[in-house]
Amino acid sequence: MAGHSQFKNIMHRKGAQDAKRAKTFAKLAREITVAAKLGTPDPKQNPRLRSAMINARSENMPNDRISKAIQKAESNDNDKNYEEIRYEGYAVGGVALIIDALTDNRNRTASEVRAILNKYGGSLAETGAVAFNFERIGVIEYKYIDINSDLLFDVVVESGAIDLIKENEFHKISCKPEELGKVRDYIAEKFNDPKTAKLQWKANNTIEINEEHAKTLLKMIELLEDNDDVQSIYSNFEISMKILEKISI
Repeated sequence: MAGHSQFKNIMHRKGAQDAKRAKTFAKLAREITVAAKLGTPDPKQNPRLRSAMINARSENMPNDRISKAIQKAESNDNDKNYEEIRYEGYAVGGVALIIDALTDNRNRTASEVRAILNKYGGSLAETGAVAFNFERIGVIEYKYIDINSDLLFDVVVESGAIDLIKENEFHKISCKPEELGKVRDYIAEKFNDPKTAKLQWKANNTIEINEEHAKTLLKMIELLEDNDDVQSIYSNFEISMKILEKISI
C-alpha cells in the first residue's frame, strides 16, 4: 500500500508539472503570435518576435510549437485578437503590483484579476497610481557558467547597455527599453543567444514584508500566474531569506 501511495504522489506531481509546463507554453505561444502579428513573421526583422522565440527556447518549447505560433499570426482562421492590458494594484502590506496581460476579452481578464487581488486583501488601482514607482527596462540574461565574465563586461560596455550584475546563476544586463533588440543582438553576435531577453518593470524602491504578508502574497501571485491571460507580474516587495526558509518548510 505504501508503494502504491508513493506512486500516486509521484504521478500527481508529474501531472501538476505537466499542466504547469503546458500553461507556460501556451503563454509563450500567445506572445509569439502577437509579436508576429504586430510586426513581420521574420524574427530578423522583428525584435519583439526574436525575443519571444529566445524566451520560448529557454523554456525548451519545441520548434514546431514555435513555428505553429508564428503561422497562427498569418492565418486567416485566427479569429482571436489579443490586446495588451496593464493592470496596476496594491496587495497586503502596501505592496505595489504591475500585472501585464494578453487577452481576447478585457472584461473577463479584469474581473478575474480583480477577484484574485480582492481574495488576498489587495485591490486594483487607477492607471498610473503604481507605475510611477517603477522603471521600464530591457533585461538580458546569460547563465554565469556559460560565458567569460571579463569578456562579457567589455562587450556589454560596447553594446550601450546600462548595467551588468551577477544575480544568482545569471549575468543580468539591463538597458533602455527601446534598445533591447540592439543590445541583445550586439552581445549575441559576440557570444550566442541569451537565456532570456525581456522588457520588465523594475521597482525604484522596495519594501520588506513580514511572514504573514509573505504567505498571502505568494499564494496570490501563484493564482495570478495560473491565470491564462496574465503574462508577467512585477512588485516592489522583498522577503528575507529567514522568512523564505521558514515558509518553504
